[in-house]
Amino acid sequence: MVASTDQARAGPPADPLGSPMWTAHARTLFGDDPVRFDRRVKVDFPPIAEDQRVFPVSIDARAVPGVARMILFADLNPIPVAIDYRPERAAAYLATRIKLDQRTPVRGAVQLADGQWLVSGGWIDATGGGCSAPPASRVKGDWAQHLGEIRGEAWPLAGGGNRLRLSFRHPMDTGLVANIPTYHLETLAVKDAAGATLASMEIWASVAEDPAFTILPLAAPGDTLTVEARDTNGRDYRAEVAVAKQSPMPPR
Repeated sequence: MVASTDQARAGPPADPLGSPMWTAHARTLFGDDPVRFDRRVKVDFPPIAEDQRVFPVSIDARAVPGVARMILFADLNPIPVAIDYRPERAAAYLATRIKLDQRTPVRGAVQLADGQWLVSGGWIDATGGGCSAPPASRVKGDWAQHLGEIRGEAWPLAGGGNRLRLSFRHPMDTGLVANIPTYHLETLAVKDAAGATLASMEIWASVAEDPAFTILPLAAPGDTLTVEARDTNGRDYRAEVAVAKQSPMPPR
């Protein structure tokens, strides 16, 4: 499906959430590509943000064939985009934690191989200030001692593939706190033993401090996955995670 000239001129579709920033973000992120709202893109999050600095969100588009790209963004955040994810050899699923600066729509957008975008999401109530609050590790003063520590675990799923859970020690500074410049992870890639990329993402400072990611790369039990990341200071991080030979999670 290719957008016609008339569709491009018409702009993005009307927003069912009524966000004042929808049109601006849609034009910036999707350009002239066709866009529609689709409930098959499931964006899950708690109804209330108990801690606006650490808000869990997942995008599950496994019901949609041919997903090439996934974007997680919050309309009214000062840094709206959190993650731009490419599940190259992975299922169309992503979970992480983000910061919220105020009540805002939180959305997932997935791009198909033909270029069209499918979007879903909802409003979330938040007290605000998540993007402008100093990270806890800055307050405690121990961030430098633990910078770049990575923890990971991978286990096979009953239907094939595996679930990879990663967490990093990193302050993820937004640059919105006085005297603390922007400093955050900016890229992450997961590769197989032959060096082929299974999944990759670009990351922004609106992802929560000590970021955690869950993805579903295609790998077999016993395989070794290599995780490579880089932050905005050019510091590289690397780890290896072995896929367990059986899952600790009972099949449904």
